[in-house]
Amino acid sequence: MANRIVLNNISYHGKGAIDNIVPELTARGKKKALVCTDESLIQFGVAGKVTALLDKAGFAYATFCDIKPNPTIENVQDGVKAFRDAQADCIVAIGGGSVMDTAKGIGIIVENPEFADVRSLEGVAPTRHHAVFTIAVATTAGTAAEVTINYVITDVEKKRKFVCVDVNDIPEVAVVDPDMMATMPASLTAATGMDALTHAIEGYITKGACDISDMFHLEAIRLISHSLRQAVKGEEEGREGMALGQYIAGMGFSNVGLGVVHSMAHGLSALYDTPHGVACAILLPVGLEYNAPVAGKRYRAIGKAMGVDGIDMMDDEAAAVATIAAVKQLSLDVGIPASLKGILKEEDVQFLSDSAYADACRPGNPRDTSVEEIAVLYRSML
Repeated sequence: MANRIVLNNISYHGKGAIDNIVPELTARGKKKALVCTDESLIQFGVAGKVTALLDKAGFAYATFCDIKPNPTIENVQDGVKAFRDAQADCIVAIGGGSVMDTAKGIGIIVENPEFADVRSLEGVAPTRHHAVFTIAVATTAGTAAEVTINYVITDVEKKRKFVCVDVNDIPEVAVVDPDMMATMPASLTAATGMDALTHAIEGYITKGACDISDMFHLEAIRLISHSLRQAVKGEEEGREGMALGQYIAGMGFSNVGLGVVHSMAHGLSALYDTPHGVACAILLPVGLEYNAPVAGKRYRAIGKAMGVDGIDMMDDEAAAVATIAAVKQLSLDVGIPASLKGILKEEDVQFLSDSAYADACRPGNPRDTSVEEIAVLYRSML
């Protein structure tokens, strides 16, 4: 079977990477950008690091910042209107997954207006045209939305999130500059970092895993495991390691899929507004234990990448147990709760289980599952 790999045309990594934004726009003859970001990034001067470059170059732009942490259908539709009202010809997305996902939806609909309802983009939509030219500037080290072909939108009316998978949505240029992530608070650093680890681990054990994605995921696991604690403490070396590690994880999972942890986490975010990274971190050990009968032999490589002592001397079962323990310890060390107590309500379990089973990430899970088994997993975290 052939394996498809889709990546950005161009990506810039490291300190000073944002200096390449204006040259990339002008080299393509672009005249005006819609800058997609959020209010907090404007308030704390993060977005200003990029808009200052646009101002200095005299590059015209309009700003759209009406984006919720779990972006909605309305956010995307408002963004499409803002793009058209501004008569923009490109997008500069500055933010984490929420901003990037919104920008992807905007860019797709501008070029494919028949999907203006947004809901019709769920799953693998038959879009015909690539999204508006987009430069994606990451401000968090977790979602890797700047390199993925996925985006997630919240349907407020139906109280669910839906995943859109489309090779036409990937930003042409990704900018991963650790200086853009320097103001992330410790809690956000921890949550997004554990999201990145979940991407890497789920991507490594998913049904679609291949040699190329394995290479990305194992290196991402190594970088994240060795950098996240430092990053949460605000150490520069840790932030640099996380910036690269989360991007590499995105290079992998975007192409091979995820699993039941993400499908379950999406429902928690949609229903309770739980931060996505926190939901993933809480659910990851549960998902690993559930998948161990099918994927457990792959856990040794995960544990080795995480630096588990003596794992080469263990049998498969012991190596799997040690790996899951290492995941739990990392989550604990960066301040993530160990259960869904206080978040999950028993009366919502059936609805969440149905939603998780219908989620686009679920089919990639290495172990075939059911609504009933997902309900058991949720209840184990009460």
